[in-house]
Amino acid sequence: MATQQVFSPEFSETDKSLRLQMIEIVKDFPGVRALDHVNFEVRPGEIMGLVGENGAGKSTLMKVLSGAYQQDEGSIILTGREVDISIPADALGLGIRVIYQEIDLVPALSVKENIFMGRMPTRRGLLDMQSMSQEAKRVLDEIGFGDIDPDIELSKLSVARQHIVAIAQALSSPVQVLVLDEPSAVIPEKDMGALYDLLRQLAKQGISIVYISHHLQEVLDISHRITVLKDGALVGVVQAADIDERRLSNMMVGRDLEDYYPERQAQIVDEALRIEGLTSEGLITQDIHDINLTLHRGEILGIYGLVGSGRTELAKILFGALAFKSGHIFIEGQEVIIRSPRQAIARGLGLLVEDRKDEGLVLEATVSANITMANYPGISRSGWIFSGREEKIAQEYVDRLRIKTPSLQTVTKSLSGGNQQKVVLAKWLFRQAKILIFDEPTRGVDVGAKSEIYQLMNQLVARGVAIMMISSELNEILGMADRVIVMRKGRIAGDIKGSQATEEQLVSIAMGVEQHDPIK
Repeated sequence: MATQQVFSPEFSETDKSLRLQMIEIVKDFPGVRALDHVNFEVRPGEIMGLVGENGAGKSTLMKVLSGAYQQDEGSIILTGREVDISIPADALGLGIRVIYQEIDLVPALSVKENIFMGRMPTRRGLLDMQSMSQEAKRVLDEIGFGDIDPDIELSKLSVARQHIVAIAQALSSPVQVLVLDEPSAVIPEKDMGALYDLLRQLAKQGISIVYISHHLQEVLDISHRITVLKDGALVGVVQAADIDERRLSNMMVGRDLEDYYPERQAQIVDEALRIEGLTSEGLITQDIHDINLTLHRGEILGIYGLVGSGRTELAKILFGALAFKSGHIFIEGQEVIIRSPRQAIARGLGLLVEDRKDEGLVLEATVSANITMANYPGISRSGWIFSGREEKIAQEYVDRLRIKTPSLQTVTKSLSGGNQQKVVLAKWLFRQAKILIFDEPTRGVDVGAKSEIYQLMNQLVARGVAIMMISSELNEILGMADRVIVMRKGRIAGDIKGSQATEEQLVSIAMGVEQHDPIK
């Protein structure tokens, strides 16, 4: 492997060979400097990876570029001239397109109407729907997703397909700089190859692309160069061909991650949860059929399966958020009735949901309120909440989990994804849940925060907590699970000891290629 080349761009004058330069960008928020004199550059036809821990400043830098924020200091140079980007319309007019994880589309409109939103073609004063359909079909064909019906209502598509429509919208007019923020968080792995092909094709056409992802191997595979940020400052820029995932991680977190999946000393003891014959009927997504499993105190039980295998449905049924038709649930040997989240919480269950923003947090509420909301008896008496106790407890968990927040009164939506995830964890820790169900616990979380979450999971099982961990990341399953349940089409297809499981085996079982008898 070539010698690692690390440098920090320092611009003394405009470089006309560059498509984009962001020079000495500073952005302050109350109590925190989000960007500290950051330099960033992209060449024509280049795919520039942008990585960093949650809170490193990646999204803030791109929001400055898109006009969502205005920088407090610094300048932006596009194709050799300084530009003023005060509002998003300025960026759009300059050919700058940013596609965020939370796409800005209208679900009630059709695909074609979303693609041409704000510039729909007209004929004799009326919308030219036929022309719009034809042009939308052409754009979708060009990006390799011609199977999407331009006339269908957007809400009928999966979140992943809606993201593809957002890309089509961005490419339906002239583009100079295209930014993709965590595309693999919503686009299935089977579609990522087509996305890569599209990005490489666009780069060959001279479009400059910025690719943001917490999946470092993705960034290494698709990028020409990679920019690394940490704590709002530039660490350096590297050639993707000259660095590997481990060294890139070290640049991001400032330390070695040799103990990424630390060994546990927990003892697997008494049965915490048992499910017998659990079956659902009529769910909108995937029904589950005859699920039988046990989970013990001190154990991390991994649940693996492809999208649509029924993993999340199982978690929500156990937590009382979805109904089931038949079956039995036992906690510590006693059969229990769980028909609502309130009943689940009362029985000692906690659910870290896959979609933390829509289901796990109240984004407009403060950090303090989110941490304590699942355990009001712990901060109140006779219906009165003691604000002093609430703040004291919230501060303890902020310190313990190293949650980066300007204050306890900061609204949770302003935190980075990784810190939002830690707030959800803090909520269930304060509730002192005995059985924790983690659904994609590290999705959208950087490598440093992942390591901290894994350490916390180890600490929890060492104290006798039982954890069910649902994950689509094979490395995470293999690195953390004592035992792995593989689900396929709503059924358990395999039950394997973690020490005996392999990546190839789990994938084969999940796809139905290999059969595996449960552990006796």
